[in-house]
Amino acid sequence: MSEERLVRDAADREPVTPPRLVGELHDLGLRRGAVVIVHTSLSKIGWVPGGAQGVIAALLSVLGDTGTLVMPTHTGHLTDPAAWKAPPVPESWWETIREEMPPYDPATTPTRAMGAVAETFRTYPGVRRSAHPHVSFAALGPAADTIVGDHPLGSMFGERSPLARLYDLDGQVLLAGVGHGNNTAIHLGEYRADFPGKRTGTEGAPMLVDGRRRWERFTEVLPNDDDFEALGHGFARDTGQERRGPLGWGEGRLMPVRTLVDYAEGWIATHRG
Repeated sequence: MSEERLVRDAADREPVTPPRLVGELHDLGLRRGAVVIVHTSLSKIGWVPGGAQGVIAALLSVLGDTGTLVMPTHTGHLTDPAAWKAPPVPESWWETIREEMPPYDPATTPTRAMGAVAETFRTYPGVRRSAHPHVSFAALGPAADTIVGDHPLGSMFGERSPLARLYDLDGQVLLAGVGHGNNTAIHLGEYRADFPGKRTGTEGAPMLVDGRRRWERFTEVLPNDDDFEALGHGFARDTGQERRGPLGWGEGRLMPVRTLVDYAEGWIATHRG
């Protein structure tokens, strides 16, 4: 949603100030020193002075210098063009793209379709970003190196991913104006679950290997988030561990990573296939 339309459609509302967000995050249960992965839609939160920067300021204010903030900073434009659907490109372009796409660089490669808050956060001083060329995560705080320091090919959402480290650290998930369809933490439960149709596939990405660019191929467990909204509804109903409350003009949801991932592992094993 454009900023002009956002202001026009909400002329009877007040701006969502960072202090207001701080209070609402406290009411949701987010506390100083927490480790939290945040998924956001700035337009759903509302018009914030400073935009994405204002949202990040509120999150960092709540967490303090002992907390760690994590966001997904995925780069779907670095995947194999043969699989692109939104939009597809002509087959005659595929090899050119594979040969000329700049390699993944944690410091400079922009996110794609992750929203303004995540794209702004990845550039903050002190932020660490993981090495996976498709599904990187960025983190800021004392636990940042632990969370994003080891993220190899072949474990996009698996046991050597930042999601597994969030599980180990008893982290939390904050959905800020988005639903469970955006909840990447569920993918760890999917990775751990045993279900019919679970499969792996060959992926590709431009990477720097020994200082030289090349198109690297690797095998991953293929993720599928089509049923994440149904899973999230069941999680909230069955566990009572999803806290909801106002966040700006929209809604925030806060939940523990471990409970969510454990529930997702069992739910997917039961419902898929």
